Amino acid sequence: METNGLVEGYSFWTFTDIFEENYFPSVPFHGGFGLLNVHGIAKPIYRAFELLHKLGTEGLPTDGIHETVDAWVVRGEHSVTVLLTNHALPRHPIEQQRVKIHLAGMAEPRGVYVERIDETHANAPRVWHDMGAPEYLSPLQVEQLHAASQTLREPQAWTYENGNVHLELDLPAHAVAAITLELTGERQTGGDKK
Repeated sequence: METNGLVEGYSFWTFTDIFEENYFPSVPFHGGFGLLNVHGIAKPIYRAFELLHKLGTEGLPTDGIHETVDAWVVRGEHSVTVLLTNHALPRHPIEQQRVKIHLAGMAEPRGVYVERIDETHANAPRVWHDMGAPEYLSPLQVEQLHAASQTLREPQAWTYENGNVHLELDLPAHAVAAITLELTGERQTGGDKK
């Protein structure tokens, strides 16, 4: 997101773990470079790109600074999405953070939901490890891992007062969360994160 406005598109080196530069092992999650594994199961990075794809087209100004948490507010035709990341480089301290968001100049949303990618959300590799890390998957295991890779829309608590929306969210280490405010059909203003 830091390069938004500097580039016209984003890409990833390989779409799947199946590519010609190297053999591909049968182990479902072996640290391969693809967005999908050899069974077509989405890795968390695939779901992160999916969240980016669903964002609107107009970035709104944000305010606030934190060592590991970054936030972007993006307006779509009938929504505003707050994209959050909690990330640090290797060997740098990181922990779960309580993020407080204040969106100013908003009409009251029809609803608010969050989609998460973290240790317990949209994380098929973790579920595979919980299965005992089998080298070969049964059809049922493939189906279970496909389901575990999905981002889910979960209701997000929020309050509204005098044109301001207030949200709070626990953001684990190395997590991504997209909080979407569904708005009425009219064009909305707003977008000040603190």
